[in-house]
Amino acid sequence: MFSSLLYYYLGEEVTAFSTERGAELPIPVVQAHQVHGDEIAYVDSPRLTREDLEGIDALITDVPGVAIGARTADCIPVLLYDPVHRAIAAVHAGWRGTVLHISAKVLREMASRFGTVPVDVRAVIGPGIGPDNFQVGEEVVEAFREAGFSMERIYSFNGPRIPDTMRGGHHIDLWEANRWLLMKSGLRYANIHIAGICTYAMNDRFYSARREGIHCPRIISAIRMNP
Repeated sequence: MFSSLLYYYLGEEVTAFSTERGAELPIPVVQAHQVHGDEIAYVDSPRLTREDLEGIDALITDVPGVAIGARTADCIPVLLYDPVHRAIAAVHAGWRGTVLHISAKVLREMASRFGTVPVDVRAVIGPGIGPDNFQVGEEVVEAFREAGFSMERIYSFNGPRIPDTMRGGHHIDLWEANRWLLMKSGLRYANIHIAGICTYAMNDRFYSARREGIHCPRIISAIRMNP
């Protein structure tokens, strides 16, 4: 049984990590009550609660010492850091939020509020369900197509669906979909790190709502500018 943290390097001035199964948070983390939407909240205090942040799926701040996080268990966490204007974001990007272009919307909000220029931003796409296991219905494929995604990059049809497995059928690559959104918004390819960890497959390390049920615990992916 693992009970550790997966750390990401975005620079000496920030701390960023995802919790693994059974891990305790090493620092307090502001978290929202997420609803698979695209609403964004500015965090100005470490004392904000999930009740204060009802209906929010992305958090941004420029306050050093305040950690913000995204709660996931197959959805995709996206952590952003602007080292020039000293600002950060934690984004919950499930398939619905991804279809809503939530990562791109967060970058626009950071530009408006902090002066962020996307070419400066460093990003982490953390553990989430991988393309081999994100088997979806035709309606989900159509939602991505209508939202303007590059389907040749994110979609595959793997033949007849095999009942009770993730083999065959329609598949969406949420990691690549979010990288595409970030690059379309102006981030450099080299500044986007994809953890490449499938939560559905890594049953000994990460929680998966698709595998364990929607009431399973959540992974917390957090970022903080060090005080």
